[in-house]
Amino acid sequence: MKGGVCLELEDVYELYMNDLYRYLLSLSQDHYVAEDLLQEVFYKAFIIIDDYEFSHIKAWLFKVAYHTFIDYQRKNKRLVLKDNMEKHLQADYTTPEINIIEKEALTSLLTDLNYLKENEKQAILLSDFHELSYQEAADILEVKLNTFKSHLMRGRKKLVKIIKERVKQDDQ
Repeated sequence: MKGGVCLELEDVYELYMNDLYRYLLSLSQDHYVAEDLLQEVFYKAFIIIDDYEFSHIKAWLFKVAYHTFIDYQRKNKRLVLKDNMEKHLQADYTTPEINIIEKEALTSLLTDLNYLKENEKQAILLSDFHELSYQEAADILEVKLNTFKSHLMRGRKKLVKIIKERVKQDDQ
């Protein structure tokens, strides 16, 4: 790479492979498709990584992943439900019961995300699940920063309402 942080492709792969795989899995809902798309993302990175300066390589890789998935959708001419992701929980668990409860809560949250508009859902996934900055996420989705913030705010408000309704129904 010229300028920026100098990383070898192998280092970039090791650093971001898991995050990109989980993101692509959340988009495609298919393990095999996610693996294929991940290979394509790193193939694209291999082709141009030495020719460009990357000060925010993670954001660039997520953008490539997003566009690779969009291209995949177009080529296959079918709708793919985008978010049934299992986020890898990295917290230490004291008991298997707590682990199960947290995974069930995450599964419910991801199901609730499917009720949001696509732009709101993607804003929440990129910002809250993948911990990208607002600007990085806005760049990936190719929207202005303020537009991204609006999508995120509306999505979070709707998500809270959806969760409250689900909890209320579960209590009945």
